Amino acid sequence: MELWDIYDRDKRPTGRTMQRNDWILQDGEYHLTVLGVVRHTDGRFLITRRVLTKAWAAGWWEVPGGAVMAGESSRAAVNREVLEETGLDVSAVPGEPLLTYHRENPGEGDNYFVDCYRFTMDFTAGDVRLRPDEALEFKLATLDEIKALAAQGIFLHYDSIRPVLEK
Repeated sequence: MELWDIYDRDKRPTGRTMQRNDWILQDGEYHLTVLGVVRHTDGRFLITRRVLTKAWAAGWWEVPGGAVMAGESSRAAVNREVLEETGLDVSAVPGEPLLTYHRENPGEGDNYFVDCYRFTMDFTAGDVRLRPDEALEFKLATLDEIKALAAQGIFLHYDSIRPVLEK
């Protein structure tokens, strides 16, 4: 059973946990997620296309990310998520959250903070190993290509992470 910490509106742990996808959060309560923007040294970004079996945004493009487990740090979670979803190990690559934002979904029990990291590293296409239950494909995309996907409405979180992509 996967547990997530519950945070208050100031992003402080409350000492309580919730089960994954058990949307019990009250107004002013949040869980924490992370996004890992992986930038190749040539300036392109690693993006993945979600599998078609995903309940939400199936087939859309995104950057690696996911929920922070109970007791896990944000940095440990982004290291784990990038490794699980792409096979790339960013644990030795310098990085701090460049941006934190939050979403509130009143009445849905799914409020969350997002810590967004960016890692710049050199890797080859052969280094990328997708999990078949997570992603259909990947590509190294320029910022303009990502903007085009966002304009089509098929790139997750673009408006929120744009500053991290453009920095």
